[in-house]
Amino acid sequence: MILLIQQQTNQHKNSIDRLSQWETELDKKGFIADENELLTAIRHQSNPIMLSKMLTIAALSRLNRHSHDSLALVWLTKALEVFPENQKAKTYFIQYDWKKKRSILDALIFPAIRETDNRTAKKKVAEQYIQICQSFLSEADEHQEDLTEKMKLAEALENKLLYNQYKNIVDLLTTSIEVCGNLLKAAEEYEESIKGVFHTATYFEDLKLHLSSLEEIKKDWLKLFEVQEELEQPSEKALDQLNEMIGMGVVKKRVNDFYKFLKYQKNRKEIGFQVKDALSLNMVITGNPGTGKTTIARLLAKIYNELEVLPRPEVIETDRSQLVGAYVGQTEENVRAVVEKAIGGVLFIDEAYSLKREGQTGNDYGQTAIDTLVSLMTGNEYGGKFAVILAGYPDEMRIFLDANPGLRSRFPQSNLIHLPNYSNEELISIAEKIASENDYIITEDAKLEIDHRLDQERVDDTFGNARSVRNIVLDAIFKKGSDHPDSKDDVLKYTFLEKDDFLVEKDELRDSPFEKLERLVGLTELKGELETLVSFVKMQQFRKDKGLPTVPLQLHSVFTGNPGTGKTTVAKIYAQLLRECGMLKRGHLIVASRSDFVAGYVGQTAGKTKKKIREALGGVLFIDEAYSLLSQTAGDFGKEVVDTLVDEMTKHNENLVVVLAGYPNEMDQLLESNPGLRSRFKKFFLFPNYSADELLSIIEAYVESFQYHLTDRAKAPLKQAIENNSFKGNGRFATNLADEMIQAQAMRLMGKVGEKDLLEKAIYIESEDVEKALEKMPH
Repeated sequence: MILLIQQQTNQHKNSIDRLSQWETELDKKGFIADENELLTAIRHQSNPIMLSKMLTIAALSRLNRHSHDSLALVWLTKALEVFPENQKAKTYFIQYDWKKKRSILDALIFPAIRETDNRTAKKKVAEQYIQICQSFLSEADEHQEDLTEKMKLAEALENKLLYNQYKNIVDLLTTSIEVCGNLLKAAEEYEESIKGVFHTATYFEDLKLHLSSLEEIKKDWLKLFEVQEELEQPSEKALDQLNEMIGMGVVKKRVNDFYKFLKYQKNRKEIGFQVKDALSLNMVITGNPGTGKTTIARLLAKIYNELEVLPRPEVIETDRSQLVGAYVGQTEENVRAVVEKAIGGVLFIDEAYSLKREGQTGNDYGQTAIDTLVSLMTGNEYGGKFAVILAGYPDEMRIFLDANPGLRSRFPQSNLIHLPNYSNEELISIAEKIASENDYIITEDAKLEIDHRLDQERVDDTFGNARSVRNIVLDAIFKKGSDHPDSKDDVLKYTFLEKDDFLVEKDELRDSPFEKLERLVGLTELKGELETLVSFVKMQQFRKDKGLPTVPLQLHSVFTGNPGTGKTTVAKIYAQLLRECGMLKRGHLIVASRSDFVAGYVGQTAGKTKKKIREALGGVLFIDEAYSLLSQTAGDFGKEVVDTLVDEMTKHNENLVVVLAGYPNEMDQLLESNPGLRSRFKKFFLFPNYSADELLSIIEAYVESFQYHLTDRAKAPLKQAIENNSFKGNGRFATNLADEMIQAQAMRLMGKVGEKDLLEKAIYIESEDVEKALEKMPH
C-alpha cells in the first residue's frame, strides 16, 4: 500500500514537472512541438486541475497554429468545465466566445400585421408579438450579463480590439433589449385597444415604429459579426491554396512557374508591350484516381481569373455522357451548349480519352465531339474566350492525343501536368487533415493501421489515392460512432480515432488454405512441395520485417499434367496461401485462356492482355492450356501476348503471380519461345494422373458431400471398371461418373418405391446404379 502511494506521488510529481515544461515551451514557441506526447498525457490524466491545464495548453498550441480551430474551442470549454477557475483558459476563451452570440436575435421574427385584418386576427397577432418579446427578454439579460463580464475581462487584459468587439455587441444588445421592451408595451396596449369598442390607429403605428427599429438593429447586429469574421478570415489566393496542399512538389513548381510567367506577361501588356503569341491556357492533367486532377483544374481557373487572363473563375465540368449524342446533330448541339456555359472560364473534361473509344462504330459520335470542340476552340466565335483542361489516366491520355493530332496541337507539351500517386506518408498526412476537418485526431497506432490498409489497397492503377484515404477515415468515424456509447461525459472519447476504429473485420474462412490442400485426394508429393514453398516465403517475410537480407522469391509457377488432375483447384489454394502469408494483397484467382488475350487486329492484343493482367493484380493469373498461345499460323498474335506478359510481370513484380498450365512437352516449347519467360518460371509442379484408389476416394467424397453413400456392392464393380483402364484417370471423369450414378439411382427409385421406404433408400447408391452410369460414360 505504501509502495502504491509512493508510485502515485511520483507520477503526480512527474506530471507537474512535464506540465511546467509544456507551459514554458508554449510561452517561448507559441506551440507544442510533440503534441502526441501531450495528448497521450491528457488521455491518461484523472486529476481535474491537471487535466484542465493540459487541455488548455493543447488548445492554445492548436490555435496558435491555426486561429480557427474548432476542436481547440471544444477543449477550452472542457478545460473550464472540469476546473472553472482556470484563469488562462478563461482568458483565451473570451477571444472566441463572442462568436457564439451571433444567433441571439434570431428569435425576434414577427408575423405580418395589417390594419385591415379582422378583430380576431389582430388579437392573435398581438398575442404572438407579446409571447416573442417576453421569451427574448427572459434570456437577453443573462446574455448581457455574460458579455459584460467578458468585456471587463478583455479590458483588464488590455486587449483593445477584443474589448471594442465585446462593447459593440453589449451596446447593441442593450439597445435591442430596450426597443424590444417598448415593442412589448406597444403590443400589450394594442391588444387592449382591440378588446374595446373603439380603438385608435395610434397603437398600431407605435407598434410598427418599434418593429422597424428592431429590424434595423438586427441588420446592424449581423454586420457586426460578418465584418469581424471577414477581417479574421482573409480570402486565400489560389496559388497559396496549391502550395498548402500535401505533396505534389513537381506540380507545385510547374504551376508556380506558370503563374509567374502569366503575371510577367500581364505586367508587360500593362506597360505597353505587344503580346502577339500568348501562352496557351489549355492544359492536359494526367494521373490515377484521387491524385487531385479536378482540384488542380479548379485552382488553375482561379489563377487565370486572379491574373485577369479569364473573366470568370468558374469551371464547367463535363464528360462523355454529356457530350456524345445518340443521333446525327445531337453531339454538335451538346458540345456547343457546354462550351457556351464555359465562356469566360474553364471547360474541364474528365476521362477525355473515353470520347474516342477503341474500335468505335459509325453509330458512335465520339470523334464528332472532338472535331466540334476543336472547331469551337479555334473559331472566331468562341476561340480564345475559354480554356480547356483535359484529364485522365496517363497511358490512355497519351494514346488519345496521339490519335487526334488536331486536338493535340491545341495543347503544348509544356502544358502537360502529371500528378503522381501519393506516398503512404503523404496519404497519412491527408488522413490527418481530413480527420482534423471533422474535429478528430488520429493516434500513432491508428496511423500504422492506416499505413497497412493503404498497402493492402494499393494493388493497381485503380487505387484511389486521396479518395481511398478519405473513405478509410470516414469509415473509421462511422465505426467510432456506431460503437460509441451514448454519453457526452468524456469529450476526449469524441476526439481520438484509434487503431480499433480502422481495423477491418475479416471474413472468417470456414477452412484455412492448408486444410483445403490436405483434404485433396492424392497429390502427396505436390502438397509437400507447396508447403515447403510457403514456409520459405514466410521465412523471407519474417527476415524482411526484422531487417535481415532476403532471398529473391520465385513464385511464378508451371503446373503440368493431364486435364482434370486438380491444377485449377490447387492454383486457387495457392493464391489463398500466398495471401495468408502476406505476399498477395487480394489472393484471388483469375482463370484465363488464349481467347482472353489474343485479339483479331494489330495493336489490340497487348491492350487485351494488359486488361486481363490488371484484373489479376494482387492475386494469381492462371493461364490454362498456355501452350496454345504459340501458333504456327502466319499473322498470329500469340507471340505478342507472351512478350507483353513478360513485360508486365517485370513491371508488377511481387504484385502478380502467374501460373502456366498444360501438358509437359508443349509447356517446354512455350517457355523456350521467349528467354525472358523461361527465366521467370523456376517452380514446376507435376500433377500425376489419379490411381484407381484415389479416383474411388474422389467419387466417394463427391457423393457424400450431397449426403449419398456408396454401398460395398457398388464399390466393387466401380473399382474394377477403373482398374480396367477403360477410362482416362482424372478427377473430372470421377465427378462426371458420380453425377451419372446419382441420376441412375433417381431413375431407379422414383415411382418404384413406396413413399415410406423412399427416404431410407434415397441415400444409397447401389451396384445397378454404377452399371447404368458406366454404360453412359465414353470409353
